[in-house]
Parts: sequence; C-alpha cells; structure tokens
Amino acid sequence: MGARWYLLSLALVLVAGGTVHSQETPASDKEWWETALFYQIYPRSFYDTNDDGVGDIRGVTAKLQYLKDTGIDATWLSPIFSSPQEDFGYDVSDFKQVDPLFGTNADLEQLFQEANKLGLKIVLDFVPNHTSNQHQWFIDSEKGIAPYKDYYVWRPAKMVNGQRTPPNNWQSVFYGSAWEWSELRGEYYLHQFAKGQPDLNYRNPAVIAEFDDVLRYWMDRGAAGFRVDAINHMFEHPDFIDEPINIPDDPNSYGYTHHIYTKDLPETYDVIAHWRTVLDDFARQKGSDTIIMMTEAYANLTMTLRFYESDDGMTQRAHFPFNFVMIEELGSWSTAKDFKRVIDRWLGNLPRGKTTNWVLGNHDKPRVASRYGEERTDGMQLMVLMLPGVAVTYNGDELGMVDHRDISYEDTLDPQGCNLGPDGYRDASRDPQRVPFQWDDTYNAGFSKAPRTWLPVHPYYRQRNLLKQQEADYSHYKFYLDAVAMRKHRIFTHGDFKSHAFGDGVFAFVRYLRENEDRMDDPYRVVLINFYDQRITIDVNDLYEIRNRTQVYLVGTESRHKVGHQLDAKEVTLGPWDALVLGPVSGGVRFVLSFGLLIVALIRSFLF
Repeated sequence: MGARWYLLSLALVLVAGGTVHSQETPASDKEWWETALFYQIYPRSFYDTNDDGVGDIRGVTAKLQYLKDTGIDATWLSPIFSSPQEDFGYDVSDFKQVDPLFGTNADLEQLFQEANKLGLKIVLDFVPNHTSNQHQWFIDSEKGIAPYKDYYVWRPAKMVNGQRTPPNNWQSVFYGSAWEWSELRGEYYLHQFAKGQPDLNYRNPAVIAEFDDVLRYWMDRGAAGFRVDAINHMFEHPDFIDEPINIPDDPNSYGYTHHIYTKDLPETYDVIAHWRTVLDDFARQKGSDTIIMMTEAYANLTMTLRFYESDDGMTQRAHFPFNFVMIEELGSWSTAKDFKRVIDRWLGNLPRGKTTNWVLGNHDKPRVASRYGEERTDGMQLMVLMLPGVAVTYNGDELGMVDHRDISYEDTLDPQGCNLGPDGYRDASRDPQRVPFQWDDTYNAGFSKAPRTWLPVHPYYRQRNLLKQQEADYSHYKFYLDAVAMRKHRIFTHGDFKSHAFGDGVFAFVRYLRENEDRMDDPYRVVLINFYDQRITIDVNDLYEIRNRTQVYLVGTESRHKVGHQLDAKEVTLGPWDALVLGPVSGGVRFVLSFGLLIVALIRSFLF
C-alpha cells in the first residue's frame, strides 16, 4: 500500500510541476537599444521635488525605481537646458548648462549615475535647428561680431512700393511670417518656430563644430544618446525662393505654402551622418555601450527612412528615425485593414538590417487614449509593445491618461495655442497632453505640493492615477506591466512577423520562431486586437496555422477571457475592444495530457 501511495504522489507532483510555465530566453545577441522600451519624460510635468509647481531633474531621479519596476530600458528627457522658456526649453540659451528651473549640472550627472546603477539609460533632447534669441551666439551675431556674424540665417529686407517686407513668403510653424526684423542689425532673421528661436546657419561649418562639442560634452558626463529635434528644418534653399502656395485662405498659416525649400533638404542627411561618426568615435574610444541618435522629423516615408543610411548603404546616419505613422496616418477612424496596410508598408520598406520603432504619443500630440479612444488604450499599447523593434511610451500613457482639453485660455502657455487667440487656441495648444503626471489621489495628484502647478492638474486625477491602478485587481497599468514583461521574451525580440486583418474590426499579427523540424512545434504568439464595439468570432488559422487548441497568455482590461484558458483556434470570439495574446498550449498542459494515462493507471492500481 505504501508503494502505491508513493507512486501516486510522485505522479501528482510530476504533473503539478509540469504546469509551471517556463521562462523564455531574453535577447542577448543584440545591442541594448535594438529591443529597448523607451520612455519619454516631459520633466516639467513628471515630479516636483522643490515645490515650485514645476517638475525637475531630482524628480526624475526620485522616480527611477518606478521606471525600473515598470520594465523601462531607457528614458529620454525633453529639454532641460538653460532657456527663457518661450517654447518650454526648445529655445536653448546655453547647451551646456541645465536651467535653474530644473536643477543643476550636478543634478543631471547624479541622474546619470543613479540610472546607471539600475541599468537604465538616459537620453537627452538635442535641439540643433535653432537657439534662443538670448543665446550669446545670437547676441553677438545680431551685433555682427565675428565669428558669430554668420551663425544664423540673416537676409536683407525686400522693398515693395517703398515698404520694408520680409525676404520671402516662408511661414513659421507657430503661425505668421518666419522672418523677424532686427533694428540693431538692419536685417531679418529666420525663425521657423517662435520668433525667440532664430534658425542657425548650417551652411557655416563652425556651427556644426559647435554642436560636435556639445555632444562630446554630454557624452563625457554620461548621456547614453540623443533625440535630435526638428531635424528636417535644418537647411533652407540658399537662394531663399518663395514657396508655392498650398492653401491660400490664410497667408499667416503654416499650411499656406508647400514647404519644399525649408524642409527635408538633402544637406540635412550629411550633418546627421557626421554626428553619427562623432557618437561612434566617442563610444569606441571610451569602450562604452553604443551611444544612440534618434531623429525627429515629420516627413514622408521616403524622406524619413533616409535618416537610417545613405541610398547606397555605405554611410550610416541615425540609429533610427522616429516612426510617426500611428500619430500621423492612423486614428480612431482607422480600420484593421488600415493598420495592416500602414504597418506592413513600413516594415516592407525598412532598410535591410535596420531596427524599426513605434511611437504612439509624445508631448506634441494628443494622448493615445484621447486620440484613439479610452476603450482602445490597451489594444494600442499591446500593438506597439509586440511589434518588431523599439517601442516608445510617453509618460502617463501607461496609465491611459487623457488630455485636459478644458484648460482655459488664461491658463494656456503653449505658444502654438496662444498665437491663435482665445477663439482658436483650444485645438492647437499642446498643453492638454503636458499636464502633470497623475501619481496618486492626493493634492495635485502627488505631483507637487505647490499651491499652483505650472499647468493645472487634470480634474479627474482621483479617478485615474498610478496608485489606484497599482492597487486595482487589474488596470491599464497592470496590463502594461504584463505586456512589457512578455515583450522581453525571445519570440518578440527575435521572432518573425506576419499580419492579417479580419474584416475591418480585428487586426491580428503573429510573432514566431523557426526552431523545430515540425513547424507545428515552433513557439508563437498571436496578438488579436478588436477595434470595434462588437463581438466577432475568427479562425486564427487564417493568420497562422496551429493545432486545434490555443491558450490565452495575456488579456486587456476590456476582455472577458482569462489567462490560461484554452480556446478552439478555429472559433476564437473577441468581445468589444478586446485585446488578447494567444500561444501554444503550455508545456505544463501538454505534460498533463501526456501523463493522463499514467495517472489513470496508477489510480486504478491503487484502488483495485
């Protein structure tokens, strides 16, 4: 009898042990950035440690453990350098000095050190297209002092009927003429953004050399890379030709002309290639990890992809240009077929051997939950995290934060909104997506103890904040954590990709590895996202042929499925807004099935 009990117990232990899910091997043969999850921090709104109502560098340092716990690999910081803040740090007056609003250079170096201890990388925003008009370079240039006289784009006035007018019809992104008159110099200077942001003259090699020095300065202190801002505005046509009219309704609007002489000029790519060499040489000399360059350019596919390398593939440029297709081309109106078309097109055109990336939101665009709809939040995050390559999350999107669109004109600070006045500011302002991070349900959402924050906190922060979502049984944040953990598995870091649209409602793709002679034994994960508020039943085999049974590995907050449940692959029903990840019936379940007869035999032997 004792032997029989022992055999029965052994069988049950083996079966129970077999149900434990094995962990897949993370990537180890790729560089750190190629499979990274980047997290954009807008420092003004992240965490305030000195109670002045504005976030600061020490606030980022204080929250590094949060980033680590969330599974973030690297973060890039919106500008923190010396600035009069006309465009909230994108008007830099000293590229080597942290603005006192955010702290000190010592604070930034401390951030580098503490992040390094946790295995996190810190990437800095790099704004080379323009400076502040309070930068010493511009002050000296306006006075005609060498060598700064030609550091900026200066042009004489054009006289029309005896009246002084700008040199041409170029318009500012921020509305109005791109030219500002200087009484001191007696010429116009170019500013493609705010008038306090004069454009630098990149046809002057001395300007490029200045920024070589800036890059080396911050690499020496621990920067792991640079996000290069508004890169496709760097060069203008040397003859300053009028641009052709696009929309004639409002001559002050940026849409008034086709920007063929002020954007995407070929010389830009040469400067990027030069800076890539500066970064690579520095890393090689120091024996450090790769120091990366990410470029920001709202451009068409062809122009964007050229930021990777020269057309012949011989010259390397950025490690990757930001991919804005999910911001620029897709939205709440998009169907599953739209997603398939846009994603497949991007991957199909990616230069061989390059790493792609996916960006859902940033400080310049409405938040994911506001742009796509709150009910689609999990599906959109799942998509970006599971697609091949780098993923980027804007701070707060992991909680499903929404825009604060009811900010009054009196509280509005963004020049892009202010320039349009009280009647037009609401849709143009970028303030709604920049409001403070919602840490908890205490005063000012736990962001600051100041009596007034730089932008008002979202009025519904008590209903949606990090602490509440951490304490909930399941939430957008907990789903995000699960998806990030799954993303690190080898299937997602190294797996192949195939997509399918089930009608207009369900976008699906599979990530899989070719590891076995019998393809049916290969590891795979199927990602299913229902963009509609209707139930739909699909046959997963239309995407990827598998055995009859498949298993649920991950579910969104809108799903009624449960992790671990098995489904018939030929009849998988998705509820409204559902987001699922399916995979093979786990090794433990197969183990149970294969030992079923043994268990039965042992029980029969024991009983009879």
